[in-house]
Amino acid sequence: MGVGMRAGPRILIYSHDTFGLGHLRRCRAIAHSLVEENRDLSVLILSGSPIIGSFDFRSRVDFVRVPGVIKLRNGEYTPLILHIDIEETIKLRASIIKHTADIFDPDLFLVDKEPLGLRGEVAETLHMLRERGTPLVLGLRDVMDEPSLLEPEWQRKNVLPALRNLYDDIWVYGLPQICDPLAEISLPKAVREKITFTGYLRRSETPSIAKVKALPLRSPYVLVTPGGGGDGEALIDWVLKAYEYDADLPFPALLVLGPFMHTEKQGEFLERANKLSKVHAITFDAHMETLMARALGVVAMGGYNTFCEILSFDKRAVIVPRRVPRMEQYIRAARAQKLGLVAMLLEDERRDARAMATAIRRLPNQRLPSEIVVPGLLDGLENVNKLVRQKLEKRRATPRLRVVAQPT
Repeated sequence: MGVGMRAGPRILIYSHDTFGLGHLRRCRAIAHSLVEENRDLSVLILSGSPIIGSFDFRSRVDFVRVPGVIKLRNGEYTPLILHIDIEETIKLRASIIKHTADIFDPDLFLVDKEPLGLRGEVAETLHMLRERGTPLVLGLRDVMDEPSLLEPEWQRKNVLPALRNLYDDIWVYGLPQICDPLAEISLPKAVREKITFTGYLRRSETPSIAKVKALPLRSPYVLVTPGGGGDGEALIDWVLKAYEYDADLPFPALLVLGPFMHTEKQGEFLERANKLSKVHAITFDAHMETLMARALGVVAMGGYNTFCEILSFDKRAVIVPRRVPRMEQYIRAARAQKLGLVAMLLEDERRDARAMATAIRRLPNQRLPSEIVVPGLLDGLENVNKLVRQKLEKRRATPRLRVVAQPT
């Protein structure tokens, strides 16, 4: 074994990224905030996202991309690009994760959402870092799924021993008065005592980007976003129907289809949008914060990141949540609507054009999220920084050597 000097503390973040943009964008927001608030800190993100390279990263934030996988409709996983067995893919991912953690030797390991990683791929890394005394933290979004579905899923994955014996803390990026993702899950008291609610993760424009960004539409416009787009076809179709039905809608719409929407559907929607004078559609933009900041209002599916942006930029919003295969978006939207933070419109088989047109017309009359007082609502990044600093100070108080594995 060798000994090396450390220039500054290091944080490793794991994001399994089997579908969409949510996990990557959440981890990226946390990483950027950490390096902004801590001048000598470095953050490395482990991600399976195929488009992670399309995003900008601040100085002292970098990523290692593991081979991508996608989840099929039957619940099974398959490699995204490589023509190899899924078991081989998981072994390859697990090996990359473990060796990266071994050499990077983080002062804190933050795991996003999946306690043991995709099909247990992080388990060995957790045990290795636990033996070194590295703080291990599980980060959860505000809503996971219905308790009746989440509890058996966690039982099947056997995550309770990891929560009890491996993780030091569980950080929930939300507030219990909106949703406690583990409220109805049977957990030992010792595990519940590890939970800290941080508040939602505030988003902001990157100044350098905001100055040079050429927006495809002049304000005011309605931003329509289905997130990654892989399951957003219904939302885009419904909004297009509204503009096809009502040519007198007072505001133009900017549709961001999402990079994971099927190419054929993207083409179909772009063609329909081109026929409408008040609709502009693009496939993807890595700087959604800028588009959100300039919008009059938002029509969205209501994933975690979009919800954070709606609150951060104080935008009136209509949420059209998906309810299959998870109820996450519906639960979040229903709680937020009850508080008056957003309006919710539920999809049915008809996708009535008049209903969507009416919702868009009513957007300017909705209350702004800032008019609803929810203490600590957007304190997430500030509190994550505080929690990280506490962990790093405790870690520094314990004498340690940087351990580097010898080549085999």
